[in-house]
Amino acid sequence: MPDSIAQILLVDDHPMMRHGMAMLINMEPDLEVFAEAGDGEEALAILRKNKQIDVVLLDVTLKTISGLEVIKNIHSHYPDLPVLFVSMHDETIYAERALRAGARGYVMKQEPGEVLINAIREVLQGKIYLSEKLHEKLLNRIVAGQAEPESPINKLTPSEFEVLHLIGAGHSSQEIANLLKRSIKTIETHRFNIRTKLKLKDSADLIRFATRWASEEKQ
Repeated sequence: MPDSIAQILLVDDHPMMRHGMAMLINMEPDLEVFAEAGDGEEALAILRKNKQIDVVLLDVTLKTISGLEVIKNIHSHYPDLPVLFVSMHDETIYAERALRAGARGYVMKQEPGEVLINAIREVLQGKIYLSEKLHEKLLNRIVAGQAEPESPINKLTPSEFEVLHLIGAGHSSQEIANLLKRSIKTIETHRFNIRTKLKLKDSADLIRFATRWASEEKQ
């Protein structure tokens, strides 16, 4: 048995996904799921009561607010607590934004279980975990001397960013509302705010921009 067992908080709005990850993690002698949460507020309540948590595994899409917003609250109160994003969303679009928000790594749910375990251990050691594909992309940018371009996208809130990504993936407002578990009115408000911030004149302009942007990000 290891001298100490790392205590993990799982934050994901799908109980079956949490259960599967918990089973995988609890098979490791040095890792243990201490608690689970279905949304950001529940996660913060657990953290307030339990100081022994060593790392948080956080999904991007939650029931109420984006995981990218949740991490801001976590860092505000627990600046030294590492957060690892575990998400279905494409890492080429979300990982850099997650790191800028304060995450220590990003793992896609499609990856094998051993990738997740390795990522948790890397983060616990104070390292940053990224896939080889994304690591190579960032290194190529640095070698080419390309600074991260200033983009109007950076004006968007995490929730608006999620909506823009889903518009670019071809989803309607109703489909986005269903995916994000939010009202159609909330999604329409996000769409209006995105158009305003990006200076797009109508919905057709928004769809064209989102589709082009999503395609460019994946390159």
